[in-house]
Amino acid sequence: MSVFTKDGISTFYELSGSSKRRPLILSNSLGTSHRMWDLQISELSEHFDVIRYDTLGHGLSSGPKGPYTIDQLSQQVIDLLNQLNIDKVNFCGLSMGGVIGQWLAIHHPQRIDHLVLANTAPKIGTKTAWLERAALVRSVGMDPIADSAPSRWFTPDFCKAQSEQLKDLVENLRLSDSEGYAACCEALSKADLLQSIDKIKSSTLIIAGTEDPVTTVSDGIYMSKMIPNSTLVQIKASHISNVENPKEFTAALLNFLV
Repeated sequence: MSVFTKDGISTFYELSGSSKRRPLILSNSLGTSHRMWDLQISELSEHFDVIRYDTLGHGLSSGPKGPYTIDQLSQQVIDLLNQLNIDKVNFCGLSMGGVIGQWLAIHHPQRIDHLVLANTAPKIGTKTAWLERAALVRSVGMDPIADSAPSRWFTPDFCKAQSEQLKDLVENLRLSDSEGYAACCEALSKADLLQSIDKIKSSTLIIAGTEDPVTTVSDGIYMSKMIPNSTLVQIKASHISNVENPKEFTAALLNFLV
C-alpha cells in the first residue's frame, strides 16, 4: 500500500502481482474504494501487475473541496501512471470508473492498451439529479445515500442474502467523506461523452448487468455500436456486477485480457 502526493493532493494505491507482467489498473465506482475489487484481486494478480487506487474524494485518497470534473479525476490516473513510470496500461473501470476510462481512451489513447468499461455509460443520469444528490449529502450527510444504495447496486435476491460484501460496501459508503462524494456527483453531472466515444481506438470490452437499473443493457448496446473495436458481454447482476457475480465478471475480464 502506497501514497503519492502531487500539488498537495494525495492518491492512495496498492500494487499486486509481479513487475514482470502487464499492468492493469482498476478504477472504483462512486461511493466505493479500491476494496470493491477484493473478489477479483487474487485471480487477476496471477496474470497482471494490478494497480488499485482510490479516486479523488474516496477511500484513503485526498478529498479536497469540490466541485471536481471528469478531466480532473482522469488526470489523477495519468499522474499515478507517471509516478509508477508506466507508459501504457490496461484499464478497467466500473460506473464512474468507466466514465474515467472512456475519457482517458479519448484524450490519452497512447496510454490505454485494452479497455474494460463495466456498468457504465457515456452519460450517467441527469445533471439535475446529480446536483440534487450533491446538495443532499452536503446538507445531511451520507446516511440517506447509504440506506438506499443496496437497491441501486444489487438485485433484491442478493440484498436478501445480506452478504458480507454488501454490508462492507454500505458501511464504507456511510462513513465516506460527504464532500468528496458530492464533488464527484458534480463531476458526473457535467460528464457527457455521448458524441465522443466513437473516437476510442483501444480494444474495448463492455460489461453490462442484465438487472442494472442505473446503467442499463441499452447503454451497453449503445457503447458497443459507437466504439469501433468493442465487444459487449452481459452478465446476470445489477450495478456493482463484480461483487454480485464475481465469477462471471472475472471470467469476462480474463477472457478479454489474457
